[in-house]
Amino acid sequence: RSLTSCCVTVFLITCKPPLYMGPEYIKYFSDKTIDEELQRDGRVTWIIEFFANWSPECQSFASVYADLSLKYSSAGLKFGKVDVGRYGDVAKEYKVSTSPLSKQLPSLLLFQGGKEVIRHPQVDKKGRAVSWSFAEENIIREFNLNELYQKSKKPAKGKGEKAAESQFPPVPEEDEGEAEPESKKDK
Repeated sequence: RSLTSCCVTVFLITCKPPLYMGPEYIKYFSDKTIDEELQRDGRVTWIIEFFANWSPECQSFASVYADLSLKYSSAGLKFGKVDVGRYGDVAKEYKVSTSPLSKQLPSLLLFQGGKEVIRHPQVDKKGRAVSWSFAEENIIREFNLNELYQKSKKPAKGKGEKAAESQFPPVPEEDEGEAEPESKKDK
């Protein structure tokens, strides 16, 4: 009897949760497709999860993200994912640390007109992720999903016209001259 309970305990501690296999409206990107898709149509708002299959936090978040995609996807609001464990160059390009100690996985980035306008978790000046809960209600509130969804259902402007103005402040560009030196820990 104690052997059975011991085996069950070891099983529960050592086994990873299963990968989410349920319904979703999510496009999976590779290192070759993400930039192309973000630039394809400036009228489309993208919410993209940067994840790694080895991350328990990403595995736990998968069903929440899938549910959001089912509730909010439309022609003008789309959900995507890119496996930065597999496509490390994408992680570098979008400044998402894949270190198991970084606390940046998963990361959610919202793009409008092909430009990043918001991300969570946010990163402080020292490159550390600011603690943030990936609860569904936090994502709906912080990414303004209800408003984005309503706007995305309205008739879109013609392809040649400018994309709708963002309700988010622009993400500041990094000043190349004042870049902080990398520490050995970051490499």
